[in-house]
Amino acid sequence: MDAPSRRVEVKRAAERANYDRAVIDAILDEALICHVGIITAEGHPVVIPTIHARDGDTVYMHGSPASRLLRTMNPGAEICLTVTLLDGIVVARSAFHHSMNYRSVVVIGTARIVDDPAEKLAALELVTDHVVPGRWAQCRPVTEKEIKGTLVTALSLDEASAKIRTGGPIDDEEDYELPIWAGVIPLELTPGARVPDDRILDGVDMPPNVATYSRG
Repeated sequence: MDAPSRRVEVKRAAERANYDRAVIDAILDEALICHVGIITAEGHPVVIPTIHARDGDTVYMHGSPASRLLRTMNPGAEICLTVTLLDGIVVARSAFHHSMNYRSVVVIGTARIVDDPAEKLAALELVTDHVVPGRWAQCRPVTEKEIKGTLVTALSLDEASAKIRTGGPIDDEEDYELPIWAGVIPLELTPGARVPDDRILDGVDMPPNVATYSRG
């Protein structure tokens, strides 16, 4: 499968490229944080982390109206969005060949400020449920002040690519004869014990989607 554009074509280690939208969507859906980069009108590069959520062919990004980067997106600024999932540390026989197993996505396109009230509210629900599935319905309804105090931007997935590394170390052939341990240290995002807020009312139980929360 070919890259959707030259801008997102993987050049280095091109064998790790993946342009399958199902793969790209799965990585975006698993990732909790994205990084968004832009060149401001003053010519300054800026990158910020933010929360995102995907709906079909669109990624929505949550932000503050006070954010310099997000304000600079308007009107129609070109941005680059990236996510990375770290799956393991690759320990090789030589320091040079140490690496990491990962799944990453790059999306490039023109940002759009979401002004339509219905779309904005739906996007906020998507972002909330992306972080904790089912949480939107458990919360009190958002207020007009809260909606106005949140900036939502949208980015098409027309130009997107994934890059993935899996497997063990790739050492120099002669190094395989060395008595040095090599392999992979798997990593995963695992939730810890839940810590209830100290002002929860008596008799309020933890909802199942919080109690059984996991990623991946």
